[in-house]
Amino acid sequence: MATGWPMKVTYANGDVYSASDVNDTNGTINLLGASVAYAAGKNKIINGDFRVNQRSFSTTSTSGTFGFDRWAMTGTATTTYSAQTFTPGAAPVAGYEGATFARMLTSGHSGTGEAAYLGQKIEDVRTFAGQTITVSFWAKAASGTPKVGINLVQNFGSGGSGEVIAPTGSVTLTTSWARYTLSVAIPSISGKTIGTSSYLFLLLWTSAGTDYSGYTNIGVQNATIDFWGVQTEIGTATAFQTATGTIQGELAACQRYFWQIATGSGTSFALASAEGANTPLTVIQAPVTMRIAPTLVQTTGSAYYVIRSNSGINTFSSFTTDNNSVNGITVYTTGATITAGYAGRFITNNASSSLALNAEL
Repeated sequence: MATGWPMKVTYANGDVYSASDVNDTNGTINLLGASVAYAAGKNKIINGDFRVNQRSFSTTSTSGTFGFDRWAMTGTATTTYSAQTFTPGAAPVAGYEGATFARMLTSGHSGTGEAAYLGQKIEDVRTFAGQTITVSFWAKAASGTPKVGINLVQNFGSGGSGEVIAPTGSVTLTTSWARYTLSVAIPSISGKTIGTSSYLFLLLWTSAGTDYSGYTNIGVQNATIDFWGVQTEIGTATAFQTATGTIQGELAACQRYFWQIATGSGTSFALASAEGANTPLTVIQAPVTMRIAPTLVQTTGSAYYVIRSNSGINTFSSFTTDNNSVNGITVYTTGATITAGYAGRFITNNASSSLALNAEL
């Protein structure tokens, strides 16, 4: 007789605990069904519901620009990437009230070299290697029946093997929100050399001339297409969830790649002290360990920043950085001084002021 925690022992096979016993027809123990809808970390797309928006992004037509955290747009001609807000109750999934979604608009696309896509780089080319996965997302068109091309690209990083394009596919949209799925076989990385900062790149194409036929064959399109609820997972499509399953967890996952320190005017963001020739200096500690030692992204201009101390208020235009690490960054300015031995506060001083740490792929 087996011993341990109390268990039913009147199984057809005696007291041997088998997989069939877990789902016995009497329902005594029935913890898992045939399909698990929720599993920690199943979705490798971060911010798939477009909730996190540290950059306070609203709209951009600049190719290569990040908007919602982890999501960047690439586009030729007129391609506009914008943040949109759901009317309460209008989100595409009952029981999951999405707040915001992404919109891609293309116009004036006509040549073979025209293209537009919304993409996310998933850290580490080892992700899903040699696996068959499902890409799923909700989408709709403002009018007509445009297509969305889906493909993934393995990038082996600096010093690594050349890129490998996974098999491509496309779906045809309608003017109503619907979920679309596509099965993709991710190539093996056997025999490849993995360099620095490798990644698996998911691309959602909204327009593509024949120059991009190696990636997708949807053709040139002028359309307005909305996206929400993007997921990548091994096997077949299951219920949508974010990469971490929590709001705070998703923010922290985004901050591994980008952290918005301060924006706008009048934000105190660090305490500083005098070092050397009365130079105000501080260490800005990142909220999470970042992917790599980040760079400081700052807007600069006359009197964009302030050091407030016993010496009064001194304005300056920019910061210099030192000792970058995955845990934070040292910043100082030679454009203002404070009395040695005293402390002061760094404050933004312009509506356009912005400071961030960037470690994006």
